[in-house]
Amino acid sequence: MLTSPSGQPASSQLVRRLGFWSSIGLVIGITIGSGIFRTPSVIATRVPDPALMLSVWVIGGFISLCGALSVAELAGSLPQTGGWYVFLRETWGRLVGFLFGWSELVLIRASATGAVATVFSEYAQRSFGYDPSGTGSATNVIAAAAIVFATIVNIRGAQIGAAFTGTSTIAKFGALAFLVLAAFFVGAPGASTTHFMASSAPVQPGLFGLALISALYAYDGFADISFAAGEVKDPQRTLPRAVIAGTLAIIVIYLAANCAYLYINPIDAVAHSRLIAADTMRAVVGRFGATFVSIIVAVSSGGTLVGIMLTAPRIFFAMADDGLFFKAMVKVHPRYHTPYVAISVASALGIVFVLTRTFEQLADTFVLSIWPFYGLAIAGLYRLRQRRPDLPRPYRVPGYPVLPAIFIAGVAYLVGNALLTDPLWTSVTFAIVLAGVPVYYVCFATKSTKTC
Repeated sequence: MLTSPSGQPASSQLVRRLGFWSSIGLVIGITIGSGIFRTPSVIATRVPDPALMLSVWVIGGFISLCGALSVAELAGSLPQTGGWYVFLRETWGRLVGFLFGWSELVLIRASATGAVATVFSEYAQRSFGYDPSGTGSATNVIAAAAIVFATIVNIRGAQIGAAFTGTSTIAKFGALAFLVLAAFFVGAPGASTTHFMASSAPVQPGLFGLALISALYAYDGFADISFAAGEVKDPQRTLPRAVIAGTLAIIVIYLAANCAYLYINPIDAVAHSRLIAADTMRAVVGRFGATFVSIIVAVSSGGTLVGIMLTAPRIFFAMADDGLFFKAMVKVHPRYHTPYVAISVASALGIVFVLTRTFEQLADTFVLSIWPFYGLAIAGLYRLRQRRPDLPRPYRVPGYPVLPAIFIAGVAYLVGNALLTDPLWTSVTFAIVLAGVPVYYVCFATKSTKTC
């Protein structure tokens, strides 16, 4: 059990109020945010072949499903606030757990909130008839304002954030389903199954790997509910069910949406469309359709942003509560019972990132800085089974040890390809992560140095 510096259990400060439907709503709501509405153009640019583009989504979905099936065992066995941090700490030790939290602070969450807020801003502007490609800094300012709004909502309480995210989940899933049905049953001038035929454009192996990074960005979020495990009712039963069911639903709707995009638009049009969902609906039902979908995507991205701000700051809270992070992070709001300092810090860093980097840079940085930790956590599953065979496991990953190994191999390919295709920025990203090592030894390695 996590204990605060005062010696009180963390569970006495955070209340378990999130049930199964709220949890699965968070899984779907956080994952279906900006990726499926923004990254298809990035993937089509990197892989200008319809069949290979769809294969990127299939492979990304399969890797994510292997990860979801594996992390569900970890979540059920270690249902504590902090999610991936707890998994890494319990399997690889305090240093690795700290490095994950450090990376969350300086890279991961700031990149994620910035990317999602950027998509919110772009689609919100399209909702009002503006072209975001020509608004320059206005896109960044609107995105920063969205992060501030998400911060206020989540400081007011986990139930408010979950309800907002759950409502937007219904809207975004329904909008994607409507887009798919309209594309195939209503169609549009120029719509054709020939759009799925192979392209003559060459595809470089390295770019295929970069395209997979973009797809994994869209799939990311399948286990974020575990960050708030300390606020989930009956977590050993609820967490595995929510993670698996949510991931399966996401894979199905993502593949259907990409098929709809390609049925209406040729691959080169997809590559040049930053707002592919809106452009597809414009082709199907005209300007009203584009406006309608733009509004839904803006709501979708806003809901995801609220969900990110709900779950991720719990990592900082859990680490500070465990004596592995800065003391101020452990503070809980006296009225709303939420980790308001952690939420505020995550918000401030997200604003800095969104004002200084592009969507593509934010998305790639996010994946490169967090997925290696995913791979380490799933690899830790083997260690946990060997070291703690008596640990309660209400759920066991099927296909063990093969499925976890597939996920780990996918992460290894991702990192290796990034080092080959973009060695400079990949090295910089990993250097920032490793910069947490001296911070750990100065501030948190022993009880006598826990002074930060």
